[in-house]
Amino acid sequence: MNQEVTPQIESNEGFGDSLFTRVVKAGHRTYFIDVKSTRTDDLFLSLTELRKKITPNGVQTERNKVFIFKEDIEKFSHSLNEVIEKMRELSK
Repeated sequence: MNQEVTPQIESNEGFGDSLFTRVVKAGHRTYFIDVKSTRTDDLFLSLTELRKKITPNGVQTERNKVFIFKEDIEKFSHSLNEVIEKMRELSK
């Protein structure tokens, strides 16, 4: 998969102020990885997938979001690293 990482400006859509963003473009999918803050300055990670679908009515965009809160980030990071390592082992 060819990955391109570029800075990104996206509307906050009421889900917190974006402090840092990375974009990964991968074919018909685009992933946004954002560090955001709440109104009370608590940090959270926002993962967004945008997927373009061609339908009889034209091109539609589907959006999926996942939020990982500050208190869960260490567990999430550890598990994500384990899963990535397992994928690498299985793809050899």
